[in-house]
Amino acid sequence: MDNMDALLKETELLARHMSSYQHELPPDLDSASKVSEEAKNELIQECEDLWTEMKQCQNKLMVLDAEKLPESDVQLHLLMLKVKALTAECEQWQNKTPDIISQNQDILLAAGKEELKATDEELEMMLSNVRAKNKKLKSDLEKEERWLDEQQKAVDALTAKLEELNNQASNISQSSVHEKLKTKLQKVESYRDELLTALGDFLSENFPLLKEQDQRVKRKKGTTESPEVEWIPLADILEALIGNTLDSPHDPYIRVKEEFWPPYIEMLLRYGIASRHPEDPNKIRLEAFHQ
Repeated sequence: MDNMDALLKETELLARHMSSYQHELPPDLDSASKVSEEAKNELIQECEDLWTEMKQCQNKLMVLDAEKLPESDVQLHLLMLKVKALTAECEQWQNKTPDIISQNQDILLAAGKEELKATDEELEMMLSNVRAKNKKLKSDLEKEERWLDEQQKAVDALTAKLEELNNQASNISQSSVHEKLKTKLQKVESYRDELLTALGDFLSENFPLLKEQDQRVKRKKGTTESPEVEWIPLADILEALIGNTLDSPHDPYIRVKEEFWPPYIEMLLRYGIASRHPEDPNKIRLEAFHQ
């Protein structure tokens, strides 16, 4: 960014310097004040002399015999000749004194003005490009600064949040965590007891003990014989199914005993509360409603 600003300042300074002496330059060749006819003729004559000299050199070169190339390593030989030619040309340019295109002052002033105009146009174009690049760099710098500011705000917010969490973690002791877990466990146990109580009340109301039902039936029929099998209440069957599901989830099946009243088992299977073992029909399990 500093190098670009320095280049911009130097370009502007050079442009102002050129514009300051622009009015002192001689007029263009094609302007109203024409170069004298004598200067034109002199320049044309110099060009014709140079052209004649070039033609003479070309004729001399054509007369010279071409050097025969060796049969082997032709490419290497050509490269060596090229190196020699370039070396000779370099030495000639180093030893040669630059020639003035003409001794006529009008021609030299006109040529100098044309050169200065071309240089001025190039500098103006360079100045325009430098300004455009500088503008783009400033825009990019502003975007980067805004992005950096946003990132810094995000870092500050995350740092504050981290400090807050660290403070909270330091304030939470092991005993408080234990107390919270104990409280949650008590709530879960209390809720479980409520569910079991509600289930027991529902079963007691809708599915009373079969022994009492059988005794009422026998009183109506006038018989006093005791039943051969003492049926297990439906609540005990469900409790056994639930317990086996929770205690041994890898094998939640229980065997159907003689004390299980068949209509109860049929009801549990029909309504999808329980299912039979795929290989042993005398085993049932509670459906996995929790999965």
